[in-house]
Amino acid sequence: MVRPEDNGRTPGAASGAWRVTVLKQGRRRAGPPPYEPSHRQGQPLARRDDLRVHGTAGKISCIDSSGHTLWTAPCSGKPNAAHISRGRVLVTTDSLAYTAWGNLGPALLLDLADGTLITELRGERGAALGGGRFLLGLEGYDAFDTWEYDRDGTLVDSWRSYGHYVIGTGIRVVETDRNLPTRSRVVRLLPGGTVERGPLLTDPQAPRPLVLTDGTILVLDAGMLRAVSRRLEDSVLAELLPVDPGEAWRYHGHLHRAGDKVMVQLSERHPDHPSKHTLHTWTLALHPAR
Repeated sequence: MVRPEDNGRTPGAASGAWRVTVLKQGRRRAGPPPYEPSHRQGQPLARRDDLRVHGTAGKISCIDSSGHTLWTAPCSGKPNAAHISRGRVLVTTDSLAYTAWGNLGPALLLDLADGTLITELRGERGAALGGGRFLLGLEGYDAFDTWEYDRDGTLVDSWRSYGHYVIGTGIRVVETDRNLPTRSRVVRLLPGGTVERGPLLTDPQAPRPLVLTDGTILVLDAGMLRAVSRRLEDSVLAELLPVDPGEAWRYHGHLHRAGDKVMVQLSERHPDHPSKHTLHTWTLALHPAR
């Protein structure tokens, strides 16, 4: 069900710099949760110019456009993501065995030229900055932190924030603290460990956001599609499904964009039967507000 906003706008009305129109919605019982797309076998974890970084259990490889393997580096886990910046590559991994940190494996900073290990770090989610610098973040066991490392693996800054990183003219984070009630926000990371606080979220585990051409972030937040500008100004584009904040843990969403259309999936877990889900879907047309 799509509900108009409290200010009386319809779902197709303007909201900030963007507006959406609902083209299609559906509801399917017993649908699987829309988990974030996993890395497909054979596809590169990252690419830069004619180089491709691949990963399999116990191994990281760099391959050129002709299919020639330039180097192979060992690792103790299974690579799940890679980020490239100015001759360096940061690879995060899943552990091959359950540890005190669950399935978290080491994060490896490598020389992109020959695969030499620069340093081994700890973190679950990364992002590339300029000049061979990287962000690496970790949440859990009192950790809710993001660290910035230079090309030599030296720590140069840190913030008390963690989530989905949006890199552009600055660093923004759609936080995911996994707490109820959540204190997650959309924030900006500033030098010296300063966190500029933006709008408060309802969902403690918002899915990966979409980033539009003007830098606006689209966030699926507990059944609402929200737009957050570069200035951290927030507007609600559509209320797709009413979700009680205390029940947000039962919902898991996913956003996907194809041209001027945004596809939204929201899985609702049955309160008494965790293996049963109802899958809600919407197709939205995205328009610049005039």
